[in-house]
Amino acid sequence: MAAHPIRVALIGFGLAGAVMHAPLIAAVPALRLTTIVTSDATRAARARREYPGASVVSSPEAIWAAADEHELVVVATPNRTHVPLTLAALDAGLDVVVDKPLAATSADAQGLIDAARATGRKLTVFQNRRFDSDFLTLRRLIDDGALGDVFRWESRFTRWRPTADRSRWRESADPADGPGVLLDLGSHLIDQCRLVMGDPTHVYAEIATRRDTGADDDVFLALRFAGERHAHLWMSALAADPGPRMRVLGTRGGYVKHDLDMQEDALRDGARPRHCVPWGAEPPSHWGTLTVDDASQIIESAHGDWPVFYRRVAEAIVAGTPPPVDPADAVAVLEIIEAARNSASHGRVELVAKT
Repeated sequence: MAAHPIRVALIGFGLAGAVMHAPLIAAVPALRLTTIVTSDATRAARARREYPGASVVSSPEAIWAAADEHELVVVATPNRTHVPLTLAALDAGLDVVVDKPLAATSADAQGLIDAARATGRKLTVFQNRRFDSDFLTLRRLIDDGALGDVFRWESRFTRWRPTADRSRWRESADPADGPGVLLDLGSHLIDQCRLVMGDPTHVYAEIATRRDTGADDDVFLALRFAGERHAHLWMSALAADPGPRMRVLGTRGGYVKHDLDMQEDALRDGARPRHCVPWGAEPPSHWGTLTVDDASQIIESAHGDWPVFYRRVAEAIVAGTPPPVDPADAVAVLEIIEAARNSASHGRVELVAKT
């Protein structure tokens, strides 16, 4: 690895920065959280308390002025700021991790990829749900041939939050804020689906705003793939009965998992990967079921491993290995989301455009 730990500047210390990025960065010995950017006094106090070795500054400009004291910038800020902050970091000669979504549109996301290529810097996207226990278990079953050829994929990220918080940008009525569950939760669901099923050819979408906020909060997507394969994806803030987290059917068997990966809850509760071994382990009550030839068995969940994202970021910077997430995947996800919005607007099945 590097002669010294890779020095990281984290921009944003809200939910994403404080609960997810900072603890995961701190869990990787090859990384050192050097600077935290937040203009909120309460968050700044928390940052100083939890990461006393890091400097806390109020503006990203402090990072650009001290670019030679950092190697990596993590953008964990509201969606509308992803593009300008990422461009500024690249211009400063720094590698960048951007919290998903990379941008609000596929064109803007492709522009960031082009900028990274032009500056010779590394760019990746925080798709942490690739390392959920349920998804890792499912990929193991598929790789082992337990399901055969997968032909139907059902996946949900649903919650029961009937009262919206209009002070949050995710509930904004302004599309420039990048609000809504389709961009937020849908980015995860579509990304996971693509990794197994490939790129869809068609999409049908139902997109609704049910809490009078202006932001979509109840969404269904139907994706069609070559070979008569299909995926149904649900994301909602108004699911009183959430349904299974995932149900995947193949020519040999099916896998059903009801409970969501527990890593986010663990991080919110103060657990930290460096102090909790094994990290990401689920209790048997959360394990899923594999059914083959009418016989069902409980399948032990793989350990969730969000920290592997930042381990691979460090390896990519030092050894030149591929980043944990190809930013081109983020563009493909956004193209599907854009086709979904067109489908919902016109009430028809849409072809998915490819760049």
